[in-house]
Amino acid sequence: MNATVLNAPLVSDWTDHLVVLPIVLPIAVAGAMFLMDERRSRLKGALSLATVLALLGISLILVWRASEAAQIYRLGNWAAPYGIVLVADRLSALMLALGSVLGLCALVFSFARWGRAGPRFHGLFLLLLMGVNGAFLTGDLFNLFVFFEVMLAASYGLVLHGSGETRIRAGLGYIAVNLVASLFFLVGVSLIYGTMGTLNMADLARRLAAPEAGELALFEIGCAILGIAFLIKCSAWPLGFWLPTTYAAASAPAAAILAILSKVGIYVVVRLSLLLFGAGLSEGFGQTWILAAGLATMAYGAIGILAARDLTRAAGYAVMISSGTVLAALGSGNDGALSGALYYLLGSTLAAGALFLLAEILQRGRDPLEAAQAVFADEYRDPFDDADATEIGRAIPAAVALLGSGFLVCTLMLAGVPPLSGFVGKLAIFTGLTTGTMTASAWWLITALTLSSFATLMPMVRLGIKNLWVPSDDPPPVLRLSEFTALAGLLAACVALAVWGGPALAYADDTVRWLAQPQDYVRAVLGPTREGGGS
Repeated sequence: MNATVLNAPLVSDWTDHLVVLPIVLPIAVAGAMFLMDERRSRLKGALSLATVLALLGISLILVWRASEAAQIYRLGNWAAPYGIVLVADRLSALMLALGSVLGLCALVFSFARWGRAGPRFHGLFLLLLMGVNGAFLTGDLFNLFVFFEVMLAASYGLVLHGSGETRIRAGLGYIAVNLVASLFFLVGVSLIYGTMGTLNMADLARRLAAPEAGELALFEIGCAILGIAFLIKCSAWPLGFWLPTTYAAASAPAAAILAILSKVGIYVVVRLSLLLFGAGLSEGFGQTWILAAGLATMAYGAIGILAARDLTRAAGYAVMISSGTVLAALGSGNDGALSGALYYLLGSTLAAGALFLLAEILQRGRDPLEAAQAVFADEYRDPFDDADATEIGRAIPAAVALLGSGFLVCTLMLAGVPPLSGFVGKLAIFTGLTTGTMTASAWWLITALTLSSFATLMPMVRLGIKNLWVPSDDPPPVLRLSEFTALAGLLAACVALAVWGGPALAYADDTVRWLAQPQDYVRAVLGPTREGGGS
């Protein structure tokens, strides 16, 4: 696949600036929001909604343009590797669109109540999206660290949003774990720069063509340390113990958008593994460890979801199973399995986000976090005063029927049961693994995928019966307009992935083929005159 390289000295088309807008737009709006009074919640909500809608439109355009050629944006028109470069290729544009869909639905859901549960929600929300978008688009490890830290700083505030001792305890643990991950990140990046003299990803791939023996050893050590940081972020076992507790404590819209954070770690592991270690002297570096981490994460998530007694913890373990599936597929070294895993990642992330929102509605009134005392001095309004909430109908069984249908879709998606895209994705993984000679890793992955499906289906059925069928003295749930819209949006996206599964799988196949040819990425970023070995 050929990539378009912007060689002109100046950007001539305004559409070329679309690559940088997912970073500039949310940080500019968030900065303006921090200057506004917190009581202007409606204005802040409108600005946030307009921003996220714009991000969704931009990401869809980038997906379409990246399907034709990688989009390269050089800030200040400085050529790589000396200048800052943003890259919107098939993988980064796909992840950008996933984050935008999840962010839009989580934001709309927050309008019902959580958006006014504490100060600075909308500003933190947009900053988190800015960090996530930057991590997907950046072409060098230094700016990846910058966006990584912006994303984490915003996520700290969102985890604590809504107050209460439970959130404070979970948030402090979450902060401690991620500070350790940041330390590993810095050490790894320092070793890589000290040995290779560059942090541009394309330039690293080029220089790896002919490194010295000593440089290669130190470089691999730096990458291994860097990999620990990303495995912590993508909740790989045994480094991902923090995720279920933290996500279960967070408010529903915060937990839903946090589901994309683990996929940032997955994105970086896939990107660097195939770009730096797909071919050359370090081909396959760390592949066995990635496979083992993926299988162990799937096993831990399956055991955890079997033991879960509430929907929020079950959703957290489902996020871990999703991450483990992609890691194991990457570690298997099978391109067909990886493309199926990328397709599965889309649906499972959307379904996990929907389950966090669904759990909030079904468990409302039984959640002790709702009685939490304020932590911040300017938490002046009761977020659970529903006087101005818009309801769909009344508190009647029709709402239960709608929620039950949504729960069924989430269950089928996460368990990988026909006819939705969760099953299609796992079937694509099976097909890739069984094509050609079967290896031991293929058998291990097929077994893990099958067992994880059963392990997810059984507790989800049990939790569905508990929350929807068992008679209770609690009043029937009330479904508000914004909550219904957000939930319906995520579920519709899940169904759309199944309806248009053919084109989506074809896009995933093309993405893996592009990733398997790192020389095309190098040529796109550095230009044809810079391609080749040596430094």
